[in-house]
Amino acid sequence: MFDPKALDDLARKLADSVPGPLKQFQGDMEKNFHAVLQTALDKMNLVTREEFEVQAGVLARTRAKLEAMEERLAELESNPAPPENESDRTEQT
Repeated sequence: MFDPKALDDLARKLADSVPGPLKQFQGDMEKNFHAVLQTALDKMNLVTREEFEVQAGVLARTRAKLEAMEERLAELESNPAPPENESDRTEQT
């Protein structure tokens, strides 16, 4: 889900930002940062940009259909069909 290279870069930047006396632990800290970031991102249940774009497209099409249906419904409500006569129903059958 999350670009592994970007995750590695972020873990490296975090490890590089530790104060001077802790630089001797930089390698271990980078691994720990990486593991913590990966776990946190996995728990977030994120989607890829591609999945997001697909769902945004589906939503846009659904909204357009809903708006068209709302307009049609408003049109039908403003121009109701005349009620059927009892005689009309018997002639049709």
